[in-house]
Amino acid sequence: MSDRPATLRDVAAAAGVHPATASRALNPGTRLLVSEETARRVTEAAERLGYRPNPVARSLRTRRSHTVGVLIPDLNNPLFPPIVRGLEDRLAEHGYVALIGNTDGDAARERMVFDQMRARHVDGFVMATATLHSDILNEATEADLPVVLMNRTAEGYPFSSVSVDNEQGVRAAVAHLTSLGHTRIGHIAGPQDISTGLARLRGFRDSMHSHNLPVDDSQVVYATALSLAEGLRCGRELLEGNDELTAIVAGNDMLAVGCYGAFDELGVRCPQDVSIIGFNDMPFIDRLRPPLSTVRFPHYQLGTEAANLLLERIGTDGGPVKILYLAPELIVRGSTVPAGPQAVPGLAGEGDAREPAAPAVASAVPLRRGQTRHGR
Repeated sequence: MSDRPATLRDVAAAAGVHPATASRALNPGTRLLVSEETARRVTEAAERLGYRPNPVARSLRTRRSHTVGVLIPDLNNPLFPPIVRGLEDRLAEHGYVALIGNTDGDAARERMVFDQMRARHVDGFVMATATLHSDILNEATEADLPVVLMNRTAEGYPFSSVSVDNEQGVRAAVAHLTSLGHTRIGHIAGPQDISTGLARLRGFRDSMHSHNLPVDDSQVVYATALSLAEGLRCGRELLEGNDELTAIVAGNDMLAVGCYGAFDELGVRCPQDVSIIGFNDMPFIDRLRPPLSTVRFPHYQLGTEAANLLLERIGTDGGPVKILYLAPELIVRGSTVPAGPQAVPGLAGEGDAREPAAPAVASAVPLRRGQTRHGR
């Protein structure tokens, strides 16, 4: 028996088809071009002979590597695994493999990962790291690279994108808090050089204005990163400068969870003294005490839509730019309760609810940090 690896011609001969037909049958992107019976015969022959496609030979023939570069800002953030899973699953259906690069929000590391992926001739990029004024986006534009922005937008660039409707999500969060009687609401804003931070701050200011509530400079603090450490720092700053604050809208769940540490440090009870709501509904935040109210969007779908946009871009050698927004959904948990002394601690253990609680009549009561509502 020969030790020579089976070739595509061997598979074609065993299946009784032309090598070009065998190639189409074994390629997920072209399998629909042959009949089901032919595809079954070719697949069985390939398995019987132990045939393994040669990706290098295929890339030379098709001028495609069937790999996609995916840049993620922080793989420690639980938001990204389900998004990447959706992306990988959809790409795999079309014979593509995702190369994941974590940048840690560092511009130099992002540049290194981007350059190395280009050197490996990836067929396109999915970027969740894009800033509003990015040298990499400028370079990708000049080189006419297939790029899709994921969970980011960037005006002025010819790239398709998919993200959640950030402004609408924050407006829902503010409306929920005002329905509970909160009038003095603070915001921990994400970095203003990324679309999510900018849009969510804009949504906060617009919603406060629409509810006839003032927003002064002390009610907004700016995080330099979407991290637990920045949530802790910003939470301290916001709480120490606003004794009358009764609620916080955080720029994302990581910032909100970091703010829980500030509550502990300053002796602030959540939700009895200060309610808080996040954004993203990342995995496991329903396990916090109290469980975090948040704005949800379909993570897995975000990944699959990003893959669809990139496959379309690669397959058509361009095509129209598409901007997709997924609808947000308010998830009410135990971290948000009515403002004032009648706030019920027992609410902190309740499960998810998709409808805002009934409006509260009571007004907020000023509180010195470290003092409880009942003076204990």
